[in-house]
Amino acid sequence: MPASILIVDDESGIRQSLASLLRDEGYDVEAVASGEECLAAVDRRSFDLILLDVWLPGIDGLATLERLNEREVIPMVVMISGHGKIETAVRATKLGAFDFIEKPLSLEKTVLAVKNALHYLRLEQENRRLRAELEQRHQILGDSVPMKALRQQIALTAPTHGRVLIYGESGTGKELVARALHAQSARSSNPFVEVNCAAIPEELIESELFGHRKGSFTGASEDKTGKFQKADSGTLFLDEVGDMSLKTQSKVLRALEEQRVEPIGSGDMVAVDVRVIAATNKKLEDEIAHNSFREDLFYRLNVIPFTVPPLRDRIEDIPVLARHFLDEFNRAYGKKAKELSPAAVEVLMRYPWPGNVRELKNLIERLVIMCPAQEIAPQHLPPEIFRGVPRTVQQTFSTLHEARSAYEREFILRKLEENQWNMTKTATAIGLERTHLYRKMKALGIASAQN
Repeated sequence: MPASILIVDDESGIRQSLASLLRDEGYDVEAVASGEECLAAVDRRSFDLILLDVWLPGIDGLATLERLNEREVIPMVVMISGHGKIETAVRATKLGAFDFIEKPLSLEKTVLAVKNALHYLRLEQENRRLRAELEQRHQILGDSVPMKALRQQIALTAPTHGRVLIYGESGTGKELVARALHAQSARSSNPFVEVNCAAIPEELIESELFGHRKGSFTGASEDKTGKFQKADSGTLFLDEVGDMSLKTQSKVLRALEEQRVEPIGSGDMVAVDVRVIAATNKKLEDEIAHNSFREDLFYRLNVIPFTVPPLRDRIEDIPVLARHFLDEFNRAYGKKAKELSPAAVEVLMRYPWPGNVRELKNLIERLVIMCPAQEIAPQHLPPEIFRGVPRTVQQTFSTLHEARSAYEREFILRKLEENQWNMTKTATAIGLERTHLYRKMKALGIASAQN
């Protein structure tokens, strides 16, 4: 679809020549003679670019530009003027004009200005799309009490400069929390730089964090900028900080205290303005007791502690997460919209998820790729999901009927899981006819694989 351009000029000859030129370039062009007609045209339809004359009858071009800025969607604007005053150009730029061209118009310069403005517009639109995708990918999902509390804690902490230490098992989403803290902070437009302290060899981590100068050690064939400098004015995320060596810890401590780093082989200190967020799956107090982690660094990092709960402690979030990942991978692989059956969701909610959210995400990706059916039922789930220990019934019942129903439900669910929700095998295992089993499951509120 061609880009749409609106020409606003009170000289009919200029309108006609510009419209003809830009149509020949393949653009969708409309032309009007005044600021009032421009605003009416923008109300009627959207334009990618407006070529706007400064001197117009009625409201002039600058006033028209101010009115355009009041709209929700603002097109690119290139100002045209027969009186090229610097003050006018400066004011137009401050009001958001992309460019300023003078009369008499050079057709070549005008086409170039239009192409540059539309190229910039496409880049902005692409950036917005990528940011929206990134935000969706890094959403912290879940309506459980722990996740609502976590989101509230992020909202309170993000605008501050306080260092954060995030605790949580592997796969719980500690990086998501770090990214959310950055995204909601005043540093959000600046870099977010991640360092996985467990993945970088000991002999390389100092170079990775602080950089080095050419020739400072064997293999240093050129200068390298460290992560601290790359994160200047932004956020540095030290993931699995508990795996960092004591030698590196002392240098990180110094960098935090002085807000300066010294690249290897440099001898000069470089000032940095970095907010550090750290994460660990270890209990650092135990690491301190075993002399594996510096106590002074712990107190530097642990200004505001966060805890990301394991998935087994927020089972009500499993359906939300599973369906989110299902939508994500359906789109990513161009698959027909697969769905999880209620019975499959029930099985997922009974599994303890030792790998947490990461394990659930990986499972959903596998199902989207491998499952031939549009509805994912229990029989499509891998055997390991059924080997999880079902949660025991720990409730207080007021009547014998309630207790018996709860036990029967737990018993049937166990047998269904043992037989991977094969109804015939399950009915045989518990000594019931298939039809009787279906009726019993319906009475106990157990969704069958066929629902």
